Order: sequence, then C-alpha cells, then structure tokens
Amino acid sequence: MSTTVTAKGQVTIPKAVRDLLGIGPGSRVDFRRAADGSVVLVPLDADKQPSRFAKFRGHAGKGMSTDEIMALTRDDD
Repeated sequence: MSTTVTAKGQVTIPKAVRDLLGIGPGSRVDFRRAADGSVVLVPLDADKQPSRFAKFRGHAGKGMSTDEIMALTRDDD
C-alpha cells in the first residue's frame, strides 16, 4: 500500500492499516525507528480499554426473517 504526502507533510493511513492497528479518529500514534532503519507506526492507545459495546459492533447475528418481523408487528400468532 502506498499513499502520497501532502504539501503540509500529511498522509492518509490506508483503511486496511487503520483496521489492522485498531486506530481511528482521535487515536494517537508514534513513529519509531527500527534497528534495520525502517520506520514503524505504533498506536499509543493500544492499552486503552475499548468501549464496553465495542465487542458487539457488527455482530448482530442472523436475526429474524422478514416474515417473523412482520408477524411481530402485526401481532400475528
């Protein structure tokens, strides 16, 4: 993955990298130089506890069918 540096020295971190590192708006990151000379992006919020609701994001399960929902809203038995 690659990105372009703006005139202000800013870059957009690709979504796949943000997802992998668990970083989002407001996240703090650190740039560290590795022994081989490469630069590594490290999230500083990694130790921070996620929201108690975060583990439920995107995991609603199979859910009810349309017919089941309609039966509930119509009070059909």
